[in-house]
Amino acid sequence: MAEKLRDLSQPIDVTLLDATVAAFYGTGSKEERSAADQILRDLQNNPDMWLQVVHILQNSQNLNTKFFALQVLESVIKYRWNALPVEQRDGIKNYISDVIVQLSSNEVTFRQERLYVNKLNIILVQVLKHEWPARWSSFVPDLVAAAKSSETICENCMAILKLLSEEIFDFSRGEMTQQKIKELKSSLNSEFRLIHELCLYVLSATQRPQLIRATLATLHAFLSWIPIGFIFESPLLETLLKFFPMAAYQNLTLQCLTEVAALQFGDFYNVQYVKMYTFFMIQLQAILPPEKIPDAYANGSTEEQAFIQNLALFFTSFFKNHMRILETTQENSAALLMGLEYLIGISYVDDTEVFKVCLDYWNVFVLELFEAHNEMEPAAAVSMMGLQTRMVPGMVDGTVTAVHQRRQLYSASLSKLRMLMICRMAKPEEVLIVEDENGNIVRETMKDNDVLVQYKIMRETLIYLSHLDHEDTEQQMLKKLSKQLNGEDWSWNNLNTLCWAIGSISGSMVEEQENRFLVMVIRDLLNLCEITKGKDNKAVIASNIMYVVGQYPRFLRAHWKFLKTVVNKLFEFMHEMHPGVQDMACDTFLKIVQKCKRKFVTQQVGENEPFVSELLSNLATTIADLEPHQIHTFYESVGHMIQAESDNTKRDEYLKRLMSLPNQKWAEIIGQASQSIDILKNQDVIRSVLNILQTNTSVASSLGPHFFPQISLIFLDMLTVYSELVSSTIAEGGPFASRTSFVKLLRSVKRETLKLIETFVDKAEDLPHLGKQFVPPMMDPVLGDYARNVPDARESEVLSLFATIINKYKGEMLEDVPRIFEAVFQCTLEMITKNFEDYPEHRLKFFSLLRAIGTHCFQALIQLSSQQLKLVIDSINWAFRHTERNIAETGLSLLLEILKNFEASGFQNQFYKTYFLTIEQEIFAVLTDTFHKPGFKLHVLVLQHLFYVVDSLTEPLWDSSSVPYQYTDNATFVRDYTIKLLGTSFPNMTVAEVTKFVDGLLSSKLDLPSFKNHIRDFLVQSKEFSAQDNKDLYAEEAAAQRERERQRMLAIPGLIAPSELQDEMTGNGLVSFAAGEVPGTAVGSSAAVLAWMC
Repeated sequence: MAEKLRDLSQPIDVTLLDATVAAFYGTGSKEERSAADQILRDLQNNPDMWLQVVHILQNSQNLNTKFFALQVLESVIKYRWNALPVEQRDGIKNYISDVIVQLSSNEVTFRQERLYVNKLNIILVQVLKHEWPARWSSFVPDLVAAAKSSETICENCMAILKLLSEEIFDFSRGEMTQQKIKELKSSLNSEFRLIHELCLYVLSATQRPQLIRATLATLHAFLSWIPIGFIFESPLLETLLKFFPMAAYQNLTLQCLTEVAALQFGDFYNVQYVKMYTFFMIQLQAILPPEKIPDAYANGSTEEQAFIQNLALFFTSFFKNHMRILETTQENSAALLMGLEYLIGISYVDDTEVFKVCLDYWNVFVLELFEAHNEMEPAAAVSMMGLQTRMVPGMVDGTVTAVHQRRQLYSASLSKLRMLMICRMAKPEEVLIVEDENGNIVRETMKDNDVLVQYKIMRETLIYLSHLDHEDTEQQMLKKLSKQLNGEDWSWNNLNTLCWAIGSISGSMVEEQENRFLVMVIRDLLNLCEITKGKDNKAVIASNIMYVVGQYPRFLRAHWKFLKTVVNKLFEFMHEMHPGVQDMACDTFLKIVQKCKRKFVTQQVGENEPFVSELLSNLATTIADLEPHQIHTFYESVGHMIQAESDNTKRDEYLKRLMSLPNQKWAEIIGQASQSIDILKNQDVIRSVLNILQTNTSVASSLGPHFFPQISLIFLDMLTVYSELVSSTIAEGGPFASRTSFVKLLRSVKRETLKLIETFVDKAEDLPHLGKQFVPPMMDPVLGDYARNVPDARESEVLSLFATIINKYKGEMLEDVPRIFEAVFQCTLEMITKNFEDYPEHRLKFFSLLRAIGTHCFQALIQLSSQQLKLVIDSINWAFRHTERNIAETGLSLLLEILKNFEASGFQNQFYKTYFLTIEQEIFAVLTDTFHKPGFKLHVLVLQHLFYVVDSLTEPLWDSSSVPYQYTDNATFVRDYTIKLLGTSFPNMTVAEVTKFVDGLLSSKLDLPSFKNHIRDFLVQSKEFSAQDNKDLYAEEAAAQRERERQRMLAIPGLIAPSELQDEMTGNGLVSFAAGEVPGTAVGSSAAVLAWMC
């Protein structure tokens, strides 16, 4: 049966093919489906299978079989169309057109075969992308003529036109060359008059709902790009507004109006836009009043919910592009404010996607108002706040007045918008205590990235709103908080969103106002905690108090007594056993210490000693109820405090006191181990060792080079435990020892030892001589142990440790590289080159080590033997063949650095003669592989370097014995070699196309943007990237845009939260006030809050 189907020398047995397809989709045995799958794959891969397509379509009764045949045909059209003879291309084109007309002529067959017709339409559009306009110039007139012959044909013609528009304007990037896209867009533009006339004729003449819907859907696809005269200088808008009140067409009409609203062509059509908007608003108010929107969505059908979502899209598009023209008259302004009222109502709809649409616009809207307000500062903004100042020379009074009038116009809407942001504020990353689906308060187990992105946008929007009116922002927050206190508005969600909003605006107010505001907030929250009953309720309030105080480091730095009381309150929370409270207390403590660390090592007025000393005296009691991972966070926090102490003697004393508990335990274990090694076979002892090492790592990460006295104390004992005791236990246990739970625990000790050393070396960059002295003693215990161990017992952290050491000490490690190379290179390569899956951690860290050597100790690579250098280059090629993005990018970056280093080394001729062609071939292989698209930027840079360096090489790259004739220069040889390489790899491309591409590479090698675009077009032509997501080809441009956005945010107070800034703020925030007092009204309030907290 299978052989009969595979024999394509005669017409295929369609009945047998139907049975095979049915078996594949059927419910038979696994073996039957597998056999059918293999047959169908073989047929698909047969280059002559497409010749059977017409025979199959004419004789098959199975829709799935027809789809299979069309899939084969679609593949030929996409990848081999230009290689087919003209007669065969015309035959396919005419057959597909005839079948579509035949099926869509009759109402009954058109409805029954709708899926089949849709697939045929897609095939036709694929043909058009090749044939139109050059070889099928009459397509649009033919289609319009056919549409007028029958309503069902017309309906299908609309579907074809819609598909064509989408293929050219929406999905063309990365699918077609830039020249082809330009050509198709131009053709569609020039012939749109016929399509426009057809659409208007249909909408005025037909009563058939399906045809009206198809026409509206087609218009929707075209409206974003057609010449604007077709919209405003024809009856099109009036026709659309006529259909809007009709329930059956509301959504499609609204989508069309949204496309019109999104257009922007200067001021020429402003009058028409105003008429459209005002007429639309009259109709809308009759359909749906604004105050009923959230209920209408909650209780509505799918269509009704889609209408509200489309309404959000319409308003946001119109306001983004045409809001200003509605501000000119009172009547228009009223319609504008009503539209904003609708959008605020829609923003309360309980649907994430709808809210995202609204939020995106609100962010743009308030940013525009804020920027106008900000541009007037300092003089104009100060004047608006009622303060006297001299006007800046050249400032036009009218500008200030206009900005002020706009803010006045929108003041009521902005106030409602502030309340919306407060009520719907998303959860920040720092909050760990959440309500689960059963209504219980639990610790969060997984971060929701969508929520974090939403929080970022909402926070930004609320900061702009706060800058526009600090008083209203403050009053709304305090009013909502008072409703929590009196029980009128009490709920976990309401309190959470309010506190998240309060935390989000940190840094946006002037300091005195912020002080007053925060004192009132904390006072009310503590009051609420006292009067509220129930452990869950108190946990929620505690979580919010911790979050809010953690967001305001400037306030804490300026109020020592308040800061001390907050920290002591956190210590209380560290004894609270409710899920998540201890974690959040430790995290908040760390966050506060990072921003206020100097305060803890300075002896404050009224204190007998610095706070850090007091803390160390009570250390055991404070951490008594914490889990190990929480203790590590706590120790890291205290490390930050100690790091801020500038007196070396005091700092070392604090470190000694901090580490006294773990050091006592460590000395006890090492002492017992020196008496009997068997003590290290006790799992509880090993867990204690692991915990001690993790505590040391936490302190090293925050203390940096000042951790030296502590690591010196335990270093040699640590290496002894690492090499002799742990490794011997693994070796004695046989081949399966590494899988036992005890050995896994022992390996955790080894990994933590390496991590501790790496952390110290990494952080000790200010004093490199400190870290360098630890390298020689590690050579045998660590490197020797790695080389001697069985693969499963080799720790990948050894590789990352030595990568860190080389990155830190650079050329000073040159003499050690041969030893490192000898110990880890060969044995690691054997582990990772058997496949792309085993030992994933070793892969990335191995190539990171290799990159460190290539970057900082390049001389060591030159001194390798030719066999060893070949091993290095082969391993780099292996790296960038990985589909694991990190490994591939590390390999490509390393390759680029080595190529540049060899170019300047004096050995470039020998190197490139050996490896140029291999590297070029490997790079082209990954460049044209869809799995490696994320590496596009680096692929391009490597290729550009190769084509650039060719001209500087003085020795021939070719082997004289293997080429038919001698080349005049390397550039000519590389050109011919590349043409042959690509011509062989892509038989679907003609020699002329490949030659044009290679010549383009050589001519644009000095212009990176042109070089890159040339390669993008080639990837489209080669068809390797068709029907794929091509965003990675444009990733570099996206990254540049993200950096510009960050620089913009840094310029606006509060947009990057004070708690997220790298260093402690300078200026007012670091002034020490006597006895914690600050000027103004905050003193009395602060004292009141302290009383509450104490």
